Amino acid sequence: MAGQQFQYDDSGNTFFYFLTSFVGLIVIPATYYLWPRDQNAEQLRLKSLRRVHGRCLWYRLRLMKSQQSIVPTLKKAALLFGWAVFLLLAYKVSKLDREYQEYNPYEVLNLDPGASLSEIKKQYRVLSLKYHPDKGGDEATFMRIAKAYAALTNEQSRQNWEMYGNPDGPGATSFGIALPAWIVDQKNSMLVLLVYGLAFMVILPVVVGTWWYRSIRYSGDQILINTTQLFMHFMYKTPNMNMKRLAMVLTAAFEFDPRSNKEATIRPTDNIEVPQLIRELGNINVKKKEPPFCYPYSLKARVLVLAHLARMDVSEELEEDQRFVVRKSPALLQEMINVGCQLTMMANSRGGFHAPRLVTIENCMKLTQMIVQGLQESKSPLLQLPHFEEEHLRYCISKKYKVRSLQDLVSLKDSDRRSMLRFLGEEKYDEVMAVLGSFPHITMDTKLQVLDDEDSNNITAGSIVTVTVTLTRKRMADMFEKEQESTPCPGEEAATTEETQGDSSKAKTKVWQNKSKGAKKTAKSKKKKLTKKKATPAPAKTKQANGNVAGNEVVAASSSAVAVKEEEDEASDKGSESDEGEANKDSPSERDDDSDKQSDTEVDEMAGDDEEEWEALQQSIQRRERALLETKSKVTHPVYSLYFPEEKQEWWWLYIADRRDQTLVSMPYHVCTLKDTEEVELKFPAPSKTGNYQYSVILRSDSYLGLDQIKPLKLEVHEAKAMLDNHPQWDIPDTEEEDEEQEDSDGIEESEDDDEDND
Repeated sequence: MAGQQFQYDDSGNTFFYFLTSFVGLIVIPATYYLWPRDQNAEQLRLKSLRRVHGRCLWYRLRLMKSQQSIVPTLKKAALLFGWAVFLLLAYKVSKLDREYQEYNPYEVLNLDPGASLSEIKKQYRVLSLKYHPDKGGDEATFMRIAKAYAALTNEQSRQNWEMYGNPDGPGATSFGIALPAWIVDQKNSMLVLLVYGLAFMVILPVVVGTWWYRSIRYSGDQILINTTQLFMHFMYKTPNMNMKRLAMVLTAAFEFDPRSNKEATIRPTDNIEVPQLIRELGNINVKKKEPPFCYPYSLKARVLVLAHLARMDVSEELEEDQRFVVRKSPALLQEMINVGCQLTMMANSRGGFHAPRLVTIENCMKLTQMIVQGLQESKSPLLQLPHFEEEHLRYCISKKYKVRSLQDLVSLKDSDRRSMLRFLGEEKYDEVMAVLGSFPHITMDTKLQVLDDEDSNNITAGSIVTVTVTLTRKRMADMFEKEQESTPCPGEEAATTEETQGDSSKAKTKVWQNKSKGAKKTAKSKKKKLTKKKATPAPAKTKQANGNVAGNEVVAASSSAVAVKEEEDEASDKGSESDEGEANKDSPSERDDDSDKQSDTEVDEMAGDDEEEWEALQQSIQRRERALLETKSKVTHPVYSLYFPEEKQEWWWLYIADRRDQTLVSMPYHVCTLKDTEEVELKFPAPSKTGNYQYSVILRSDSYLGLDQIKPLKLEVHEAKAMLDNHPQWDIPDTEEEDEEQEDSDGIEESEDDDEDND
C-alpha cells in the first residue's frame, strides 16, 4: 500500500508559487478599491458647477485641495510598486523548472501516441544503439528508454502506467509544503518563534483591541454614544426647546471636546479671541453655570456657530475650528431629530412623560437650514443668493414689488425683476438668475389609503393608514420658462378669454363624464335646483333701457305664470309616463328580467373594482420589492451654500403632524435619494375615536430656507366593523364531524391490518 510523504521545499520553488498568489490576492482588490478615480472627470464636474457654485466656500476649498493634495500620487506609487513585485514573482515562477512531470513513455521514445508495436521496437533499437552504456551512451538515459519500452510492450507495465501513471505501479504520495526548509531549521527556531509571537500575540491583539475600543464609542451614524445620551437627557428634560437652548445643546456635543475627539482642538489664543467674539455677539448666556454648557469647549463651539450664523469674520486659526464645528453640526442635528422621534414613540407606547413638542423637532430642522446657509433665524431667505446684502432688501420689500421670499422673486415678470434688481450689474444679475434657477421646486402629491383591507378607502378606528407621497423635483428655471409661456401677448388676451369662456361648458361636461353614475345623478339634480332657483330672480335682471318699472313687473308676472304652467304640464306628463310604465311592468317575468340585468351590472362593477384593487396591490408589492433590492445613491444635487465648508447634497424631511396639538403623527422620513421623482410611504395608526381629523403633510429641506411645504390632510375615521362570532364557515354540521371521525377510525383499522399482514 502506498505511503505518504511530507517535505518542505528545499529548492524554494514552491514557495514562489505561494508568494505570487499571496501578493496577487492583495494587489488586485487594492487596485480596484484604492486606485484614484479619474481626476479629469472630477475636474470636469467642478468646471460644470463653476457658473453656479463658483462663489461657494466648499467649491473654493475643493479646488485648493485638488491642487495641493499628494495622496492620489502616493496611492498610485504604492499600487504600481505592488504590481511590479507581482509581475516579478510571476516571471520568476515562469522560469522555474518543472519538478513534477507526468510520465509519458511515448515522449521518452520520441514517438507519437498510438504508435504500433513494430514502430516501438524499431525506435527502441535505434535509441539503444545510441545510448547503450556499452556503446558509450548515458546509462540514466538508457534506463529511462528501457523503462519506457517495457511500459509499452509488457502488459503488466502498460496496465500500471495507464492506472497509476507509473510502470512500476502505485508509489508514495508526496505533499510539498510551500515554505522554505530554513524556517524549520533548528538554528532559526528562536527567530521564527519570536516573529510568530510578536505578530500573533502582540500586534494582532493591539490592532483588534484599538479598533474595537474606537468602534464601540460610536453609533451606526458615526455619532458618539455619549453625545446621543446627552441629547436624550436634555430633550427629556426640556420638551419645548427654543432656538437658543437648542444651539446650546448642540454645541455641548462631545464631538467638540478634545478629550473625546482628537479632531477638536483648544488653542492658547482662545482665551483672547473667544471673549472678543462674545462681546461682539452680545447676549449668548455666558454666565449660565449649568454643565456642560459652561465648559470651555462648549462655549467655544457655541460662539463659533453663532458667529457663523451672523456671517462674522474670524481669525485664520479660529476659522479652521469654525469649519470643523459647522461641518459636524448637520449630522448632530439629525441625531437630535432621531432622539426626539425615539422619545415620542416611547411616550406614545408607555406614557409617563411628555414627548418632545413638535416645535422642538422643527427647530432642529430649521437650525440645520440656518447652519448650511449661514443665516440667522430672523433674516430674509433672499440673502441665500449671491450679491444680496441687508441694504439691498429695501428694494425688494417696497410697496411696488413686495418680494419677501424666493417664490415671490420667481413669480415676478422678467422686466419687473430686472428693474427691482437694478443695483446689480449685468454679470451679477445673470449669476443671481443662474443660482436662483438651480434652486429646487418640489411638487407633492398625496394618496390616502388603508392597505391590506377590503375597502382601502374606508378608514376605521385603530387601522394602519398609509399615506403615499410622490415628490417631483424640478428646477426654478423651469418655473421661469412656464411663466414666460403662460404670459400671453396683449392682442391675444381677448381671444384667449373668449376661448376659455366658450370651452368652459365643454370642460365641465368632460369632468362630469369621468365620474360615476351616482355622481351624474347628483349633478343632474343640482343643475335642476340651480335652474329653478335662477328662474325667479331672472325677471329682475331683464330691465331694458327704454322700458318702465310697471311694464317690467307685468312682464315678470306673466313670465312667472307661464313658467309655473309649464312646470305643471311637465309634472303631469311625467306622472302619466310613470303610470304607463308601472302599468306595462306589472308582469312578474319582466320584473325578473330587470332584476337579473341589475344584478349582472352590479356583479360586473364589483369584478372591475376587485381587479383594480388587485392590480394596485400587486404594483405596491412590486414597488416594495424593488425598494428593498435596489440601493439608490445619496448623491442628488449639490446645495448652493455660500458659507458651508463642505459639499452637501439636497436632502429633505417628510412627515405628518397635528399642528393643533403640536404632535408628530408619523416619524420624519429622511429623503436622501430625491433626484427627479421619489415615492415615500408614511404609515401611522388611525385615531381610536371616530370623527374628522385635520393633519398636515410637511416637507422640509435640510439645506435651504423658505422652500418648506405644508399640505393639509383630512382624515375621516369610521367605526371598525364588529367581529363575527358565528361565521357560517366556522359552523360544521354534526354529520360532517361524524363522517370525519369514521374516516379516521377506518384509516387506523387499515393501518393495523397492514401491520398484521407484514408480521
